[in-house]
Amino acid sequence: MPAQIIPVIMCGGSGTRLWPVSRESMPKQFVTLVGSESTFRQVLARISSPELFARPIVITNSDFRFVVAEQLRESGIAADIVLEPMGRDSGPAVAVAAALALQRDRQALVLVLASDHVIRKPDEFRETCQRAAAAAAEGRIVTFGIAPTHPATNYGYIRPGAKLNGASLGAPSGASVHAVEAFVEKPDAATAAGYVADHYLWNSGNFLFHAATMLGEIERFEPAMAEAAKGAVADLTRDLDFLRLAPEPFARAPKKSIDYAVMERTKLAAVVPADLGWSDVGSWSTVWEVLERDAAGNATDGPVVMLDSRNSLVRSDESMLTTVVGLDDVIVVSTADAVLVTTRAKAEQVKELVGQLKAKNHRAAVEHRRIYRPWGYYQDIDLASRYRVKRIVVKPGSKLSLQKHFHRSEHWVVVHGTAEVTVGSDVRSVHENESIYIPIGSIHRLANPGKIPLELIEVQVGSYVGEDDIVRLDDVYGRG
Repeated sequence: MPAQIIPVIMCGGSGTRLWPVSRESMPKQFVTLVGSESTFRQVLARISSPELFARPIVITNSDFRFVVAEQLRESGIAADIVLEPMGRDSGPAVAVAAALALQRDRQALVLVLASDHVIRKPDEFRETCQRAAAAAAEGRIVTFGIAPTHPATNYGYIRPGAKLNGASLGAPSGASVHAVEAFVEKPDAATAAGYVADHYLWNSGNFLFHAATMLGEIERFEPAMAEAAKGAVADLTRDLDFLRLAPEPFARAPKKSIDYAVMERTKLAAVVPADLGWSDVGSWSTVWEVLERDAAGNATDGPVVMLDSRNSLVRSDESMLTTVVGLDDVIVVSTADAVLVTTRAKAEQVKELVGQLKAKNHRAAVEHRRIYRPWGYYQDIDLASRYRVKRIVVKPGSKLSLQKHFHRSEHWVVVHGTAEVTVGSDVRSVHENESIYIPIGSIHRLANPGKIPLELIEVQVGSYVGEDDIVRLDDVYGRG
């Protein structure tokens, strides 16, 4: 078995096809869609075996850095969190991952994983990684190929070629590693049916390779991308617990996927056929496919009642009762501020719907009612032209920035825990069922010095109650 594998988790993307649960402010990889944990935390669980996997690298952007850090903490896993200054697709991200891995170990093997995929067979996943690692150590760039269950038109396909397995690869009996004859893009329905009949594989988007091999192929096919990635890594800076790539060199990287940049052009591509219980959960229809269903083919989550309905997914968040009568093959998703109703066949069009909502400046297109911050979260209760009511939850030991507002005053009522409140030079404790007033323009800070979550109700009153009416004077999280 080669050296430990460095997992690299790609943690960007907005997941608009899974709106209204997935939104830009908290996309699908961080919310609970399948199972009891987010798909990001499920990935972390799969790569937690220290005998096989080294300290992971998570590549994300600045907006998600504290969510990534919190879910890593909840999973008990330490990782290098790398922040991209702007999106450049998967090609530059993989180049950065390879360059970072080589700084750790010149013989490093790298496993690139999507943060939003579901794998229901973790033991098979680890065995597949071992097979792929053996091939990668001999100079192959190995992708995990999934046997199709139907002629899907939303996946890329791989045509396997000759077997590469030999004694040197150490493949178990019955396993195989193949050269890749061709990567083919998302086909139409008739072409997809032909691919399935000809034993093509789905491209899962997971890759394992020797870091030097991948970086060498990127240098060969996309020299500008390689130079941009190496420059961004060479000049990266540390910000708290995060690694920020240098923006100027990274901005010079061409925006291109790793499939287009390397995998469709390299002679080193190989594929490991794998039965992993894999799904990219790319739409509500694929979520329905992987969830447990009742005798009528229905999958439900939350307070849901169905009557005379079949082959449907109905999900209700929080405390909203959602009922469906006499409908087949539908998707119904209820949240506190938005409801989606579509047929399963049209689920891919949710992305277009979100585009229309954004064009009309609907806040719900991009934001949840609950907004997460490094110190906890807040959730709107009511909002009007001159006032706003929020529920605020602050984690034990956390504190908000020292700040002031130009257009609003605030009233805080503590409903659970004890708050430490700074107003000007005055610092006081505010206990459960007590309140405090923050005048317009006053310098103030809220902190939770206790060991239990602090919950309070905030009432803002003023001529403007937008989130951008804030001046941070001091912030432990490095926010401006």
